[in-house]
Amino acid sequence: MQKTLKKYFPIFVLPTLAAFLVSFAVPFVSGVYLSFTKFKVVNENTWVGLENYIKLFTTDKTFMNSLWLTVKFTAVSVVTINILAFALALLLTKGLKGTNAFRTVFFMPNLIGGIVLGHIWSLIINGVLGYFGVDITYDPKYGFWGLVILMNWQLIGYMMIIYIAGIQNIPEYLNEAAAIDGATPAQTLFHVTIPMVMPSVTICSFLTLTNSFKLFDQNLALNGKSPDTSLLALDIYKTFYDHTGLQLASWHGIGQAKAVIFFLIVALIAFIQLRATSQKEVEH
Repeated sequence: MQKTLKKYFPIFVLPTLAAFLVSFAVPFVSGVYLSFTKFKVVNENTWVGLENYIKLFTTDKTFMNSLWLTVKFTAVSVVTINILAFALALLLTKGLKGTNAFRTVFFMPNLIGGIVLGHIWSLIINGVLGYFGVDITYDPKYGFWGLVILMNWQLIGYMMIIYIAGIQNIPEYLNEAAAIDGATPAQTLFHVTIPMVMPSVTICSFLTLTNSFKLFDQNLALNGKSPDTSLLALDIYKTFYDHTGLQLASWHGIGQAKAVIFFLIVALIAFIQLRATSQKEVEH
């Protein structure tokens, strides 16, 4: 059996490997190269070295603002989504009546497209704040918290399902042993439940972190017209498409440089997060 697998392994791997090279590896390498060039069309570019990266921090005034806003948004979203999703998972594993219906209802927002979600919440929030003369599209403070609410509403149900799976996999004898030893519900939660669902914490933290950092379509639909509420992905998009004229080639190069830095930041933070939470799994 092993010899047969080794013999036909390249044949079965080839389609996936070809798709990976065509859709990810080649465009990624090409994108890194283009970040060091001026270009209007990909096939017509001029090498400029680090000029795009220098202009990114000197000429472009929106990059650092968008980066800082994205970091704040990600930090708030990761904490709130995971805490609320875990709390719901605990509640919906208590055998309450109608549990399956509640799980379905909480999960449904994750099935709605980002653009649709952005427009829905724009109508809802502006409908409420309109009485106070506030427009979420242009107010940075309300725009930020509008994005946080939208992100929570979309992802809490998804993360809740993962936490439910982790909680249901906890051996019952551990809870029974804790009860026999006289542990309080809080002690059982922090010394049995949470340590045992650390694999779920790792997965949910990774998903919420990467999805928050890469948020684009919801941001575009909810308050994309305001430069003060543009997260990093939307700022990169605007760098490409909001500039015209003779300097278009320069801005394309700067936009590509932003995309490379964006990738490095997300990859680094995701790696650190996975390593930190995975070590907790080993300890427990």
